[in-house]
Amino acid sequence: MSAVIVRAMPDGVLAGERERLLAMVDILEAVPPEDVRELARRSTFARLNTRDAVLIDPDEHAERLLLLLEGRAQVYEESDHPGQKLTISVVESGTLIGATGFAPHPCGLRIEALEPSTVCGVKRRTFEELLDGNPTLGTRVASLLAGRLIETEGRLADLARKEVPERLASQILRLVESEGVVTREGYRILTPYTHRQLGTMIGANREAVTRAFGRLRSEGVVELRNRRIFVTDLDILKRTAQG
Repeated sequence: MSAVIVRAMPDGVLAGERERLLAMVDILEAVPPEDVRELARRSTFARLNTRDAVLIDPDEHAERLLLLLEGRAQVYEESDHPGQKLTISVVESGTLIGATGFAPHPCGLRIEALEPSTVCGVKRRTFEELLDGNPTLGTRVASLLAGRLIETEGRLADLARKEVPERLASQILRLVESEGVVTREGYRILTPYTHRQLGTMIGANREAVTRAFGRLRSEGVVELRNRRIFVTDLDILKRTAQG
């Protein structure tokens, strides 16, 4: 499959929204409006429908920054085993997707929309020109990528030293931090993740995730309502995550 940004959005689609959405991207918050306007003019936009999965090939990964303007998306790579994949991250709207635009990825990544999403592609040369006039932009990018590196190191440490229930608890905690909403019953995770999707995030198969989720539920830690996870006891979840 070709790279995600292969064509501009049809004329008139989000025409009045592009600058506003770009201005809400975390790394672009301090960029002057006139620079954002120019960036919108020189960028390409595309829509991903729910469950759309699009390949970012190695060349595209190195030469174009991909920004998620609206929606939520899962970034993953295919496993050597047919039908299996490894989730790299779940991306919220208003930020850079992965480390696109800065270095190639040897085997390519894929983006799957978890809800209808809008993606913007910025050529690396265009972004470098923007950096020349906005020095703080580089600091924001470095801080963002450093934070993601720390999170990735934590996930790798979980894979090396924790069993599936502890890894699942750690991942649910990360989801609470990124998209959890406080309710009377506890924290509700907005996205309806399947056990298979959770498995791709923690390096486990669906059956192992189902058993681990059943254990957490029997201990009164989590519940599943309308396909969404509710955390009913955050303290126990944290203790379980620590192993």
